[in-house]
Amino acid sequence: MSLSGPHSASSGAIGLREQAEALAEAMPPLVTEAEHVASTVAQGVHGRRRTGMGETFWQFRRYREGDTAASVDWRHSARSTHLFVRETEREAAESIWIWRDSSASMDYASDFAPCTKKDRATVIALALSSLLVQGGESVAALGAGFTPTPGRAALRRMAHALIDAPENEATNTESLPPPEHLPRYSQVVLISDFLSPAEEIVERIKRYASEGIRGHMIQVLDPAEEDLPFSGRTEFEGVEEELRLMVGRAQNLREAYHQRLDIHRNRIVETARRINFTFATHRTDRSPQTALLALYGALSGAIAARKPPRPGM
Repeated sequence: MSLSGPHSASSGAIGLREQAEALAEAMPPLVTEAEHVASTVAQGVHGRRRTGMGETFWQFRRYREGDTAASVDWRHSARSTHLFVRETEREAAESIWIWRDSSASMDYASDFAPCTKKDRATVIALALSSLLVQGGESVAALGAGFTPTPGRAALRRMAHALIDAPENEATNTESLPPPEHLPRYSQVVLISDFLSPAEEIVERIKRYASEGIRGHMIQVLDPAEEDLPFSGRTEFEGVEEELRLMVGRAQNLREAYHQRLDIHRNRIVETARRINFTFATHRTDRSPQTALLALYGALSGAIAARKPPRPGM
């Protein structure tokens, strides 16, 4: 027997809300850390220089037929022989999709790092979501099956998608962002170690760009992956593949390793620049605030760049 009607719909909504709140309570370290990181970064509303509903003054314009008497700014009009209407900025929400790599390589944490790459990427993603929501933007987890929305509910859905859902998905081994078709002029944030073959990464981000999507990439790496600080007899194990390599003098590999990492990263960076994507690298032994500042600044700049200019400017 099934139930329908207002009561069952209300009960379902309450059940979903309780699940989301229980999830947040079950994972206080990541959620709390993300909120702390977000609170240290300046945030504000991103205005769109287009006339509409809003609170921020934009300009005065001459009264024209169809304008209401209530729209007239009588104080400003008293200084002239004409009537003027006071216009405000429309605060239009930006649609931003955030993807956090949940593949096996992101679970890595060396003795030189305070956390796994996945935990750090999750904190950055949640903190960014918090800032964007506070600024009035709409956010969603890429690949989670829902569209960007504003408000605290969007942040709870993001936490559910990043913390709980990936553990139950058969596709959580995918190390590339999903090839979804997003609305034109949306923005996508990709947080990963980006250690998959460079040609696969390049192909995926070029596909986003071909559909008019603006992208921002944060490469999260463990300090051991950046520095290869090992010396002497060392055994290296594959994380996503069944590989083992025993090396007698690990320090002898350092220079060649750095060269190969640079070639791999430069291939991605060069493509990102050509398609107007931003790219930054973050180490897990550094403060997450630095990565969030760079990412939030890039997003804010991209949003501001799409504002139509003011008349006469």
